[in-house]
Amino acid sequence: MAILTIETTCDETAAAVISESGQVLGATLATQTELHAQYQGIVPEVAARAHLERILPVIDTALRQSGILPAQLQAIAVAHKPGLAGSLLVGVVAAKTLAIAWGKPLIAINHLHAHIYACQFGSSRSIYPCVGLIVSGGHTSLYDCQQALHLDYIGGTIDDAAGEVFDKVGAMLGLPFPGGPEVSRRAAKGDPQAYQFPRSLRQQGNFNFSFSGLKTAVRYQLIGPGERDFSHLSLNEREVEDLCASFQQAVVDVLVVKSIAAVKHYRRQRLCVGGGVAANECLRRQLQQAADESGIELWIAPPELCTDNAVMGAIALEKLAIGDFAPVILDVEPGLQRGH
Repeated sequence: MAILTIETTCDETAAAVISESGQVLGATLATQTELHAQYQGIVPEVAARAHLERILPVIDTALRQSGILPAQLQAIAVAHKPGLAGSLLVGVVAAKTLAIAWGKPLIAINHLHAHIYACQFGSSRSIYPCVGLIVSGGHTSLYDCQQALHLDYIGGTIDDAAGEVFDKVGAMLGLPFPGGPEVSRRAAKGDPQAYQFPRSLRQQGNFNFSFSGLKTAVRYQLIGPGERDFSHLSLNEREVEDLCASFQQAVVDVLVVKSIAAVKHYRRQRLCVGGGVAANECLRRQLQQAADESGIELWIAPPELCTDNAVMGAIALEKLAIGDFAPVILDVEPGLQRGH
């Protein structure tokens, strides 16, 4: 027996079939990078239409990989919050339709909680209780996680998300879309001390983040205050690498300090990290160093499960175990939600 999980919160169309024991029997993901590259960002309407075209083939492929028939499924799970409204609707409507057609219960998934649950795939035992850090293109949030389904929001970005700023800096430098991974690749060769960028809110007595000032500081370094035209920007490769490294270090410094402080404040023994930026090697390395120095157990989602995927929808197994099912009138809850 197994569950089918569906993920369409942003620009990735994904489905997975997961056994009761948490084994991944089949998983498929269709990306939209090429569709949004010309706009240097995610266009919600384009994303929604691409989901419409891909959702059924993706689900069919995951089922074929698993060898599981619809009659053998115990439930159908879908991420219904948070995210882009149109994208969420495609996944939720598909899940509800299949649940009705196949006579299966429906399970609603919180996309953010699932990002933390992805860490479970790197651990042979429960990762809870923990402090959870979600760091991605749309979210930078900290949670006190008592259990898989009991998470309390304790802080997050008050403006741009970390991944969003990575992408915007990449766009300023004219790097290929998506800019975040390109910035990280160049940062690996640069000097993180070459430029002195701000670490906003690092020493504040809360667990909030702010990255818009850092973004502005990079902009001013490139073209100066009041300027708008990046077309005349002329940097050699070394300068680009140094700027990327210095920018990345500023982001990582704040994420590490705040996360470790949260673990200590809430007296947890472990930190669990998920989201697209959690694949960043510099962040992973420095989180591990800081965790080791503080005697904290660190779990970071496997790199392939950091970006949006349906495997992390295995959190639905926790709801299946307690019979927490959603009504067929389940609606989407778009936007940048914090809590439950």
